[in-house]
Amino acid sequence: MKVPEHLPTTAGELRSAGYLPRGVKTEIRENLLTLLSSGGDPWPGIVGFDRTVVPQLERALLAGHDVVLLGERGQGKTRLLRTLVGLLDEWTPVIAGAELGEHPLDPISPAGRRLAAELGDELPVTWRHRSQRYAEKLATPDTSVGDLIGDVDPVKVAEGRSLGDPETIHFGLVPRAHRGIVAINELPDLAERIQVALLNVMEERDIQVRGYTLRLPLDVLLVATANPEDYTNRGRIITPLKDRFGAEIRTHYPLSVEAEVALVRQEAELVAEVGDPLIEVLARFVRQLRESSAIDQRSGVSARFAVAAAETVAAAALRRSAVTGESPAVARPVDLESVPAVLRGKLEFESGEEGREQEHLTHLLRRSFSETARALLGGLNLRPLAEAVGDGHLVTTGERVPGAEVLSALPELPVLHEVAGRLGVDAADPPPRIASAVEFALEALYLARQIAKDSDDGLAVYGR
Repeated sequence: MKVPEHLPTTAGELRSAGYLPRGVKTEIRENLLTLLSSGGDPWPGIVGFDRTVVPQLERALLAGHDVVLLGERGQGKTRLLRTLVGLLDEWTPVIAGAELGEHPLDPISPAGRRLAAELGDELPVTWRHRSQRYAEKLATPDTSVGDLIGDVDPVKVAEGRSLGDPETIHFGLVPRAHRGIVAINELPDLAERIQVALLNVMEERDIQVRGYTLRLPLDVLLVATANPEDYTNRGRIITPLKDRFGAEIRTHYPLSVEAEVALVRQEAELVAEVGDPLIEVLARFVRQLRESSAIDQRSGVSARFAVAAAETVAAAALRRSAVTGESPAVARPVDLESVPAVLRGKLEFESGEEGREQEHLTHLLRRSFSETARALLGGLNLRPLAEAVGDGHLVTTGERVPGAEVLSALPELPVLHEVAGRLGVDAADPPPRIASAVEFALEALYLARQIAKDSDDGLAVYGR
């Protein structure tokens, strides 16, 4: 990203322009207050946390606290932390060529202070974009103190510097994030001895490397994520480190169907058209899974499951479009059948449920469809459609059956126009879209046991 040309290029120009040093937590606080007072959205792309997690996080940031987010997998913890970047200034000055992101008027490293003393107002300044001030580390058992804090650099020692020279240190992730944000994902996965290395960073705001008495007054916001079950299964956050986090915030899955639908719409990369009714079915399906006693709720059902399910349904529609030549590619209820078989590996089942996984998923998917059909088609008299099918107008659908063929099997019925209207489809829409609405009504009748359905070899026939 190109640095704007009007920005100062020396320490003298910087001082004259009024770019005085400001702590990163103060910077975040002031920018957050500006956004809140102007009605802006500090958390773009965050769905379902407006009245729960977001207010708690905003209070923590205004208080200047380091934060740990606790929640099951797939609750958007990392996504939320990454939006913190938007609360930093777009551009910030740093000493040109310095190893750490030091403010030209407030250097903290021996090398930075030496340069500032030698060059004075002529100290060269460069500008760092806020996207470069966010450092993220996935905690793994093999993470070392050197990765996070730093270690002696043998190359610098080989150049002739003595081991006692602080400039022989190769700084780790945390010091390099000076004047920025450090995010550690899955913090309990860090070995306890490595967590100890963070204690000074969080409280005294300095670092110690292999006995060096190097005091670096680091300016960082430390944020982390953890799964509650990690405290017993894979590790724990040591008590002194937990005590140093100013705020511990619990996240959650979307609390409403509408929030779940909005999340899928935002995150899914759909290769074909998937109507809102089918997205709602998948949203309800995920919510059913989170309440099922057959699913291990300690591991959770990630929001990514609903996203992957929607993408799978869209892929099934695209495949049918390629095979049959119909256009546009539009998902139909028959495409939902691809979800349980493809995605059951993303779930953890309770012991004793072996061999019944597919049965559970199919049952919950049908229940979700029925709930959605009642919500969208409730009060609509579908009897004429059921009678037409019962009178011999059999409707065949499947992964190789185009939408036009589904429509041609039925006579002209006024109720089908009502169904289409309820499902957001217009009479002038192309056949694949109308067929999706018609098939939705047929599946609703089948699940209500008003018509029959025979499935075999990728085909399904609705009849008596």
